[in-house]
Parts: sequence; structure tokens; C-alpha cells
Amino acid sequence: MKTITKIGLRGGAALQVLTLVSAGLTTFSAPAFAQASQASSDEPSSDTIVVTGSIIRRTDAETPSPVTRVTTEELDRRGINTVQDGIQKLASNNGPALTNGFTANGAFAGGASAVSLRGLSTNSTLVLFDGLRAAYYPLADDGSRNFVDLNTIQDDIVENVEVLKDGASSSYGADAIAGVVNIITKREFKGIAGRVEAGVAENGAGGSQRLSLMAGTGDLDDNGFNAYISGFYYHSEAVYNRQLDAPFNSSDQRGIGGHNGQAYGLDANGVLENNGTLTAQGDGNYNLGNLYVRPADALTNTAIAGSRYQLLAGRCLNGTPYTPTAADRAPSNNANIPNLVCNEDGVNKYGVVAPEIQRFGGSARITARVGDTSEAYLSVNFQQSTVSYTGGPPTIRGNAPTGIFYPQFSTSSNAAVRAPGSFVLSLPVYVCARSTVGPCTATNGTLNPNNPFATAGQNALIIGGLPTTITSNETRSRVYRAAAGIQGTIFDDVDYKVDFTAMHTDLRRKMDGYVYIQHLLDVIKDGSYNFVNPAANSQDVQDYLTPTNISNASSDLYQGQFTMSKAIADLPGGPLQVAIGGSIYHEAVDAPSANSDINGPTMRYFTLNAFGTKGSRTVSSAFGEIVAPVIDQVELEASGRYDHYSSGQSAFSPKFGIKVKPVRQLLLRGTYSKGFRIPSFGEANALPTTGYVSQVAANIPAAFRAQYGAACATTPASCPTYLTNYSIGQTTLASPNLNPEKSRSFTAGAVFEPIRNLSFTVDYYNIKKTGAITSPSTAPAIAAYYAGQPIPAGFNVIADAPDVNNPTATPRIAFVESTLINSDTIKSEGIDFGANFTHDFGGVKWSSNLEASMLINLSTTFPDGTTEKYVGTLGNFNLTAGSGTFKWHGYWSNTLDFGKLALTGTVNYTSGYDLSAMDQGNEYKDCGLSPGYGDCHVSKYITFDLNTNFKVTDKVNFYVNVINLFDNLPDIDPVTYGAFLYNSVQAGEGVYGRIFRAGARFKF
Repeated sequence: MKTITKIGLRGGAALQVLTLVSAGLTTFSAPAFAQASQASSDEPSSDTIVVTGSIIRRTDAETPSPVTRVTTEELDRRGINTVQDGIQKLASNNGPALTNGFTANGAFAGGASAVSLRGLSTNSTLVLFDGLRAAYYPLADDGSRNFVDLNTIQDDIVENVEVLKDGASSSYGADAIAGVVNIITKREFKGIAGRVEAGVAENGAGGSQRLSLMAGTGDLDDNGFNAYISGFYYHSEAVYNRQLDAPFNSSDQRGIGGHNGQAYGLDANGVLENNGTLTAQGDGNYNLGNLYVRPADALTNTAIAGSRYQLLAGRCLNGTPYTPTAADRAPSNNANIPNLVCNEDGVNKYGVVAPEIQRFGGSARITARVGDTSEAYLSVNFQQSTVSYTGGPPTIRGNAPTGIFYPQFSTSSNAAVRAPGSFVLSLPVYVCARSTVGPCTATNGTLNPNNPFATAGQNALIIGGLPTTITSNETRSRVYRAAAGIQGTIFDDVDYKVDFTAMHTDLRRKMDGYVYIQHLLDVIKDGSYNFVNPAANSQDVQDYLTPTNISNASSDLYQGQFTMSKAIADLPGGPLQVAIGGSIYHEAVDAPSANSDINGPTMRYFTLNAFGTKGSRTVSSAFGEIVAPVIDQVELEASGRYDHYSSGQSAFSPKFGIKVKPVRQLLLRGTYSKGFRIPSFGEANALPTTGYVSQVAANIPAAFRAQYGAACATTPASCPTYLTNYSIGQTTLASPNLNPEKSRSFTAGAVFEPIRNLSFTVDYYNIKKTGAITSPSTAPAIAAYYAGQPIPAGFNVIADAPDVNNPTATPRIAFVESTLINSDTIKSEGIDFGANFTHDFGGVKWSSNLEASMLINLSTTFPDGTTEKYVGTLGNFNLTAGSGTFKWHGYWSNTLDFGKLALTGTVNYTSGYDLSAMDQGNEYKDCGLSPGYGDCHVSKYITFDLNTNFKVTDKVNFYVNVINLFDNLPDIDPVTYGAFLYNSVQAGEGVYGRIFRAGARFKF
């Protein structure tokens, strides 16, 4: 990676790999600070450059701020085939990143990818295209965080990516608290070039194809213009759990560890914990493709005492029949399992690891000289991206979503006898026409053919999933972008630049197979759907029950910006330069809910997220910068920006920097800045959003558990599945009264070049965000509910349906509602390391590059003074969705170039973590989220990639990539949200195993 200023990876335990690096090999890379960096793509002169984070041209690439440049050539050498993937592999990208693979696991922002510098989440990293802002992805991450989708720029027109790992609100305004990723496109291109590539994992998973073609003409120096066009196609196949190696390919988790080396899922006595393969077959958590029924009183709709659920069809329509033994029923949490269950391997049959992705698009740009000192450009881009994946059978929920009470379907006509509703869905004794008003009785209806207990005058409680249907999801985004501008010099010594950009995103979401609640009630009432034999239903009936859901969303960004700079005096170290600028931009998001209950709580779908938001604002800004080379060895910088929002907020963001070069081999640098993040549209005016957090029975007080039996009170693992296998919904309400988050950050670093072509960098950073927008910790509300105490102000606790086997016990919690507030202080602190080395050994050129980042502290301090720490754990769930905060992250890449043949090997490292999270009621690293039948610690993850490039001719290259050469699989993680038994952010594509890619590039 060619770096302008080094910032490295993060590492922690990485020291085992990085020790190899730091200890013995001082031979790594970080472009020497004395070495001038290549000019950005839009620079009219090769003598001066503009570095991300500054608006003043300079001849020295090193600024007080740490900036790293990643070139597309380097990504090719490392075998990284998309710019999006290259950004995701930045050392400073940590924890709350949003990956393409996460899309297949129900992410709010399905179909998108986002970066999270410094572990501060996707909304604190600003992504620019050629120094200009871009439209947000229409769907917010977790329903609240606005971000720019990294997939929306064509890979083959990208020249490089500059990553500013320092607060940059003084230059760019909101969202740049953790840093800036500036994707820079090619300024000019001559000739014809293209690429053909295909790849697949050794096990046949994850096949991909890539095609691109670019043609350009004209020379800016000789002809005064250049124009090019480019087109591309990219496709990657969906990856399913069944294609992976064990244990990631099966619901059967036995045999992969556990107490005394026995088996996963067995306790110390060899008894199945958490039901083992019987999970979801015991107390009502039926989520796969079979329907179960249980007799219930027709008046009260409560289960008949002593009864059990049984298969409605009398046989397994999906899965393998199994008759539980006395030993299976011995644990109290298995006591009420049906007499016949269907052991269905849902992970193997339905599990999706990564979605199918198909992208295509085109770009065009023309650049022309205007007079002797100016240059103008116009560029246009279009890209369409389609992301799709399938799910499992849709659920017929025994317990409805928040606020929905099912009708009783009672045979009684006495309103005083009939309760107003029930949380538990049931099949009535009689069915009648949908238009019938009042209860169905023997007088106006017929016995329900779907209810096996109808002749006994009993309702049938029904749970499970539709056996003949699976859900599917598709997002299709179309992105249109245009940019134009002119830059140059006027009045002999004033540099100016004027830019305009417009970007529009259309997003269509299509969801099939989901049950529409009112239609479910309709077909239950009239008996038109055959629940006993779902395969006998006509397509029309099936479509009525699960109608296609299509929703459309959009986002827009329009921006105009100008800058002017001039040297106004000569100082001992060089010219004193001053720059000013102004910007105005309009941004808007229109993302209506795909599952709104505006027409009533039953006029919606099961399980589809209800998030939706709409908003727009115009932002006016003025900014300035001064660079003062006081003496040859000292340079001072200062910049500031004022932003005013049409929604009423304003912010001033200053920044100060210093660069000291006491000797030729050493450069010292540091910055201090303030920044802000404007409340997102989702935070300010969205519909409620709900995320789910796993609940551990051990965290429920023993006094509450005692309602479910003495054994449950003393031994949490003995509690019914109702308490041991569920999640609490955390519903967040938006607030229009939020203030911008404020930040303070400083960096201090050094660049050391002891000899030519060998350099080292180290940079310390410290970021403090105050007034952080968050939902308040739900722990006090949860604790109060379970203790039987009043719920604290600001919270609403919604109880779940009672346990059907313990109907008189106080129910568990279903949802906790709270409103977003400006409350917390978040701190991120760490050190970046980098090293670069190049040397020619008699015709063999060795290039080595190391980047590593160590996260010292990521924590949240609350108004009461308490602090939660997250480094090396699964926290912060509010930011990371349980994907963890890694202490170390980094890579080390080495290339041997023999002329015709070049070999590049890259070691990738991500540190391990403990299965705990302080924001889930645990102490720091107390293993509080560990299931108890496996290790508390998830090990570090190391992979090695090998790329071979062969020059067939000077114009044609052939290459072969082997990703994860040693077929190293990630450690088992049974807790992390978004993947099965592994951490998708830590592992990435490594969970596929060994991957091969081959391709050819040509340029004439």
C-alpha cells in the first residue's frame, strides 16, 4: 500500500504475527515522508498536490495529519478484487463495519457496505468521491446511522483511496469525527484497457466473475483534453452454510467442544444443554418448516393442562422424525417437548452466509484545458446493484408482534365471557365466511377441517412455520451521479477550484414469502388455507397468505463548492499560504416503511422490519485554512469551518496542526481538532426500530426464575427454553429534539526514515465524543421488571405472552421501548503503526508494507459517571450489533518482483475477544455471554493470501490469487449476531476456506 502518511493497522494480540513483523523485520513500508506522493487524479500540475483534509496545494505529501493512500495497483497485488473490499480491510476499520455478507442476515441496510474507522461506527466516518460529498444509502444502518455505500463507485475508474485518520470536520463538516475515506477517480486515461476475472472457493462456494473495459483518447499536455468511457460487470454467487466446512454448516453442534472434552451442547454430566438438537422443539419456539398444534379451551384459549404440542400433519413435512426418550425429557427444560418432533437442520437447509450480488454500470469523463492556467471536467456515472438472498420458512407466530392481540375465535356469543383477545394464535372450532360478523358457531359455520380438536370443542393453538414456503429478499439500487468543475490559477498567483455534484439513488426492495397478518386471520376464519397439507393449496391461496411486498426508497445529494488559495507572504521556511472556501449542499432521504402499521396492527407482515424515515435539509458552510512554514524545520497549520443547517443546528469546527522536522530522517507531527455529527434522519424523525439482544437465563434474578421451578431458580441451565433461548427486543423511538454530537480529537506521531526506501510511522490518536446520540441503557428497566419494581421514567416494558407451560408465571420481557437522547461520552484511543521497505537485489525487487492498529480504549461513560469498556469484547452492541471490538487489526504484505513474474504474500490479522459485553449487563471480560458449554474466548484469526502476476507481454498480464492459502477457518463464536457460530466481521470470506481467482488484464 503506497502511503502518504502512515497509519497502520490495529492489532492487539496480533503481536504474534506482528511480532514477526516488528521484531525481525524492520523492512516494511510507509512511503517515506521525504518522497513526494503522486498527485491526486484531479490535479492540473504534477508539481503540486492536494492531500485529503486540506484545501491548499503543496509540494510535500506529508501533512500534520496522518493520511494513507491505497492505490488500486496495490489492491491488485494483494489479490483484493473490489475497492469496497480493500476499504473493509483497512487496519483502522474496526467493529461496527457493515459488510456485504452481513446483508444475508437481516441487516437493516440490506445490500450495502460501510466502513467504521476507529470503532466509532459507520456514521462517524465520512466517505467522499473526489473530495465531494455523496448521497446517503437510503436505508440507515440499524435504522439510525446514515452512511455512504462503498459499492456505489465503479472499481476500474478508481485511481486511489486516501484515508485521513484524523478529525476532519474543519474541512468537510459533519460526520468526519473518526476520519475520511476519499475515493479518487482517474483524471485521465489513454488507450484501451480491460480485465477478465473469475474465482471460486475450493469447496465450490462463492463463485465470482468480473469484466471491465475502458477506452480513452487525448493527452492533456499535448492535445489539451482527455476523454474516457468505462463499463463493468461484477457478479458473486450466494454462499450457503451447507457449502461451508463443519461446524459452520449444520445446526447439529455436537462434537465440537464442551465440558471435559465431551461434546458441544453436553453439560458436565453428558446431558444435552439448551436442548441440543432438540432446540426449538420444546416449549414453543418453533421456527422451521413444520406446524404444531395443542388443544386449548375454546372460551379462554388457554392450553389444556397436561397436553403437549403435536405435529398438525401427523408427520414431518420437513426434517427427520424423532421420538424423544426419557433421557431427553429428563432436563426440566425438555419436560414438555412433543411426543414426536422433527429434527430439521435449519442451518444446513436454509442458512445463507453471503447474498448473491450483481453489479453493472458505466462511467464517462472529459477533461480539458481552459486557457493556459485552468482545467475543466465533466464526469457522469451510473451503476445498478442487485443483492438477493433467501431465508427459511415464514413463521406462523404463536406470539404476535408488539400491540397485536389475536381474536379468540371463541364459540361463545357472550361478550362478557370472551376475552378481548389473546397473544396466542389459535385455529377455531368452527369456520365461516370472512364476512361473518361475530363468532363462528355451529349455526353459521362448519367444523374446522384444520383443527384436529374441533370435534372435542377445543381450539388448536398453532405455532411453527409454513412447510412449503421460504422467504426471499432482493434490493436493487440504481445510482446516478454527475460532477463538473473547473480549477486553475487566476491573477497569476491565486489558485481556485469550483465543483458541482449531483447524486441520486433509487432503491427497490422486494420481499416474498412473508405472512401478511390480516390475510392469515382471514384464511384461519374461513378455512380456505389447508394447514394440514400446505402443498395442496393453490398458488392463488398461497399468494394471498404471503403477498409480495415491494417498497421504494430514494436519497439525493446536490452540492456546490468553491475554494481559493494564495501565498500572502514569505516566511523563513517558505510561503505563508491562506485559503478560503464555501459550500452549499442539499441532502434528502425518502425511505417509507416496508411494514407500517398505519392501517392497523394486523395490516402488516410478520418479521419484516417496520423502519422508515423521510427528511431533507440544506447546509451552508464557510471554511478557511492557513499554512505557515515558520522555519525550515517547523510548519504550523490552522483551519476552521462553520456549518449552518436549515433544520436549525449550527457548528464551528476548528483544527490546529504542527509538523516538526528536527533532522532529515525524522518528522514529528500532531493535530488538535473539534468536530460534530449531525443527527441522522433516522435519529431525528424515523419510525420506531427494533433490534434484538440475546438474553441469558443467568442474568434473570433467581427470585423471578423460581416461578418456573425450583431447579430453574438454582440452576439457570435447567430453566425452560422460554427463559434460556430468547431475545429481548430493544425498540428505539426517534426524537426531533436531538443536538449534534460534538467531538474533540488529537493525534501525535512520527515518521522515521533511517535510510532511503525504509521508513516507519507511529501515530497516537485520542477521540472523545460528547452528547453521543444513543438509546439509554435498558438494563435498569429490565432489572426493575424482573424485580417487580416500578419501571424507570423514559422506558416502557412490554411483556411477552405467558409461557404456555407456566401460564400463571409472570411473563418474560418481549420489548423495552426508549427514546434516543444526547447522553453519553464515547472515547476511542489507540496507536497506528506502519513500515515500508523497498530494495532491488540485483534485478529482484522486494517491497514490504506493514500496517497495524492497536485500539487501547473504546468506552462509553454515562451521565452518572459509570463507564463501559468494550475493547476485546463483543460490545458495544449499540454500535457493533455484537460483532465485537478488536484490539488489534492489521496486515503485512511482501512482494518479490522478478520482472516478468511477481509474487505477493499478505498476512491478515484480527485479534480475538471474550464473549462478554458490558452493555449487556456483564462486567468487563467476565464471559457473561458465554453459553457455558464452550470456551469464553474467541481466538485471533490469521490468514495468508498469495498472488502471482505474470507479464505475458508489456501490455498483457495474467494473475492467480489464492485467498486464505492455508485454509484457516475462524474460531467458533456461538454468540455474535449476524452469522452462525463465527464472527462475520472478523472472518470475512475466510470462512469459505481456500479461494482461487484467476484473471487477465490488458492495456493497449
